[in-house]
Amino acid sequence: MPGLAARRPGFVWLLAAVLVPVLLTAVVIGIKAGPTEDDLRQRSLAALDARGITGVRVDFSGRDATVVVPAGADAAEAQKVVAAVDGVRTAHSNQQVVASPTGAPSTGTAEEPTGTTSAVPSTPPAEAEVAPFELSRTDQAITVHAVVRDQETKDKLVAEVQALLTEGTDFTDQISIDEKTALPNPTALSALLHALSTATGDAAIKYDGDKVTLSGKVADQATKATAARAAAAAVPGAVIANELQVPTVPKPPVSEACQTFEARLARFNAENKLVFLSGTDTVNDASRPSVTKAAKLLLSCASFDVEVSGHTDNLGNPATSLPLSQQRADAVKTALVKLGVPAGRITSRGYGETRPVASNTTSAGRIANRRVEIRVL
Repeated sequence: MPGLAARRPGFVWLLAAVLVPVLLTAVVIGIKAGPTEDDLRQRSLAALDARGITGVRVDFSGRDATVVVPAGADAAEAQKVVAAVDGVRTAHSNQQVVASPTGAPSTGTAEEPTGTTSAVPSTPPAEAEVAPFELSRTDQAITVHAVVRDQETKDKLVAEVQALLTEGTDFTDQISIDEKTALPNPTALSALLHALSTATGDAAIKYDGDKVTLSGKVADQATKATAARAAAAAVPGAVIANELQVPTVPKPPVSEACQTFEARLARFNAENKLVFLSGTDTVNDASRPSVTKAAKLLLSCASFDVEVSGHTDNLGNPATSLPLSQQRADAVKTALVKLGVPAGRITSRGYGETRPVASNTTSAGRIANRRVEIRVL
């Protein structure tokens, strides 16, 4: 078979050209599969740590993540953080901490991850409980009695307290280190400290192992709400008793003139007309005394801002009615300002012929519609 023998070298080279790239690709994929999962795991843990979520285990199968969180942690939030990591395709969460006979937490799962929080054990181990803590502030000192997970966290907390100290105020440092009973979210302590720094007089935030109690006086309602959210983040699942007090700002007494202002303005509009000559922004002679009465009424109570609205009849072109009504409103505003009413209290606006108060088929009706009205904003 001389022909077959002559063709065999060409066939061998063709087979090599096909198989070698395939084999190289398989090797490369095999090399990268492990590091890709490790890289995703490391970046997921870093993202969780940046959000103050600790004690979480992240397992990968390819680009699909299973997020295992301890009891008391926010499983949905942890799952959301991991799902946002670049390269992660899906993320499911499992929440559990099961006590083994030796007291160490087990990593076994009771259910297949479903993307929602699974049932947690009714009696978590004592080692996983958050130690009681107390933050207090007086005019003389800021006291921090808390457990943190490491020296770095403590140093950072101490630096934040010292930055909040004012002249003549001391820092009572009762911060200890114990990874097992430390606060799961140390950044929440910072928020609580800043809330305390705005307190007026004595204030305290205390966790007794079941309830977080916030007491004292703070500057405003927003600070009170912020402190409550920080307390809930510091000890997830704890009862929050927000007893912080916010000073009440006494309202200034309302004069009799202001109490009756709106009723008097309504009566003024019913009894006094501000009407105009046809096609002009000139108040007719009969209406001029009404402008003076309006100024006296507005000056009797400075608590109300008003709108001066201008109107027209329907005899003109609709395209010119709107600017004419604005000119009438502006003319009355100018007159009121000259009589002493602050310009900032008056808004002038033209409505054209869109709001008649009488029929435009009669002379009397058209006169009534060529008007300016004043109303409370």
